[in-house]
This record gives sequence, structure tokens and C-alpha cells, in this order.
Amino acid sequence: MTATVSERKPAAERIAVRCVDSDVHPTPKAGELTPYIPEPWRSKYFLTRRVGDQIYYDAPDYAHAYAMRLDTFPSDGNFAGSDPDLAFKQLIMEAGADIAILEPAAYPARFPEVNHAMSVALNDWQANHWLDSHNNWHERWRGSICAAIEAPEDSAREIERWAGHPYMGQILIKAEPRPAWGDPKYNPIWEAATKHDITVSCHLSRSHHEELPIPPVGFPSYNHDFMVTYSLLAANQVMSMVFDGLFDRFPTLRIVLVEHAFTWILPLMWRMDAIYEARKSWLDIKRKPSEYVKDHIKFTTQPLDYPEDKTELTRAFEWMECEKILLFSSDYPHWTFDDPRWLVKHLPEYAREAVMFRNGIATYHLPETVPALEGQVRVF
Repeated sequence: MTATVSERKPAAERIAVRCVDSDVHPTPKAGELTPYIPEPWRSKYFLTRRVGDQIYYDAPDYAHAYAMRLDTFPSDGNFAGSDPDLAFKQLIMEAGADIAILEPAAYPARFPEVNHAMSVALNDWQANHWLDSHNNWHERWRGSICAAIEAPEDSAREIERWAGHPYMGQILIKAEPRPAWGDPKYNPIWEAATKHDITVSCHLSRSHHEELPIPPVGFPSYNHDFMVTYSLLAANQVMSMVFDGLFDRFPTLRIVLVEHAFTWILPLMWRMDAIYEARKSWLDIKRKPSEYVKDHIKFTTQPLDYPEDKTELTRAFEWMECEKILLFSSDYPHWTFDDPRWLVKHLPEYAREAVMFRNGIATYHLPETVPALEGQVRVF
């Protein structure tokens, strides 16, 4: 008996994009990523370590579900987020996302060369297991060009390698390595990004102990303390980019801060603007700091800081001009998943379309239409 595989083809009819999800986490199946890691690092570094042994994250029921939605684990025994078809069913068909930005993650090594090797592997793996014609037949996935920011020259070459790929939607870096992003050592990455007009995104990650956000009084005692400090890490990168003149050097650069929260940007903009007014003659930047933020930096909605008095959140949305700087994100398949149909209800009505899809289309240069899918839930 001969088995036949029917070719997957998108529908000829197209529908308007009404929900762009800026934070979705694909995971390699067991053994799937290893062949893509270049030598000598595959043998010297990664094959001597069990993936997962170094992860620390005390989310509720972590020992059982590893901070993932229980229903996102596929039936074949692999990890949550490893099955493109299940993710398509849950996120696209049932939750209503029209385009999803994939952001693979890997625990960092202490050597720039090893982090670069992992980035190379993740990029090849995405292209062959998520963005190929079999798994992206519906044209809903967009990948991330993973780049080891610690190795700027290598990362620039990796960006060049993938810049022409039709489904690579952004460049993905980490925020922990020193120095801050305003330092000229990172110019090769910004040059490659602006040359090809690709957005640079940074997702919250778990780095080595000495690279975690360090408040002035020292390391936090518990994980819940540490989770709050991650906004401090993003805030310091924002200040570095603004005051070190990054956006004057690269006036078309676009940055997205993913899962670092966002309500903190309002008082930070106020404070930066006040310092700017008081010390304008000492600074080389050309505009108010808040103007750079609103023109160059975006923030994702998850995690949503939700006060008991919802009017406080509404005022914060208005004061920060959320319609200019926010992108919807779900954080699928994590337990902190925000369903777009839930999130949209908490946005000011005037900002809903901007946050849910217009900003995403503009930020990632996405198409305004996608192939229709029979039975797909629609957020709008």
C-alpha cells in the first residue's frame, strides 16, 4: 500500500490582517536542533549538556508543566510549542491571531562564539521546520533572525545571510550582555538592520547570575523580586539608546522590547525629558527623549500590569500614547498566555486597531492581507 501526502496550499481568497501576535515561542523537538549547530561547538559544548538542566523559573506548578499551558504539549511527548500544527490550531484558528512572530529561545553560553553557533542553528531550524512550505503553507508564521549581540561582526553576517528570506520578520537579540546598546561596539548589528530595514527585537531571557539585572543595592533574593527587576534592565537599555545617541546615528532603527512590561516607560519618559530640559546644553541628542521613544521603540502588551482600579490603566494608556508604542503579544504557549479576545477588551477603544494589528503591520513590514482560513476565529 502506497501512502500519499496531500500538498498543503493556501486559499486563493485573502482576508485583512486584524491581529498580529508579537511573541510566540516555538521549541525544537527532541534532537531536532542538534544537527544545525555548527562544529566544533556542537560536540565541544552542547552535546555535553542536557537542555533544560540550567533553566530556573519558579512559575506555578513549574515542576509539572515548566511554565507552559498544559494543553500546548503535543501528544507525541515533545515539549510545548514544538508542534507547528498544534500551535496553528490553538493560536491562529482558535484564538484568532492572523500573523505570529516566532521567537525561539536558548539558554546562553558564556562564550560569544557558542552563542553565535546557537543562533545559526536556531535560524536554520526555523527555516526548515516552521517557515517551510509544509508548515507555513498558510503564511501566518514569521521567524526571527537570532543574533548573538556579544558577537556583533558575526551577527551582522548572519543578518546578511537571512535578510532576503520572505518569512523572517525581525532580528532577535538579548539585553543582558554588557555594555549597553548605545555603545558603538554594536554598530555592525544596527548597520545591518537599517541597511535591510528590519526591526530589532529583544525578548526577556534568563542569563547567567552575573548578567542578571543588578539593582544598586545588590541581587534580588527571590525569583519574584528578579521578575520585577527585568523592567529595570529594559529601562537602562532605553536610556542608553536615547542618551548615547543611537537613534541619531541610525535614524531609521526600530526596536521592540518584548515581555519587559511597559507601564514603566511613562514615568521614565517624564524623567528623561526633565533631565533633558535641565541639561540640554550638555547633551548631544537633538530631540526630547520621549520623542525618540515614541518614534523608535515599541513594547508588547504581555505582561499586562493590571491594577484593581482599571481607570488607572486607562489613564496610563492615554498618557503614554499607547496607540503609538504598543504591540499585541500573547506569549503562547506559556501559562501567562493572553488571549487576544481578552486583551483587546482592556485597551482604549481608540487604540484597539493600532495595538492589535496596525502597529504590527508597520513595525514588521507585514502584508495587510493573508490567505483565508475556513473556521478561523476573528478578533475583530
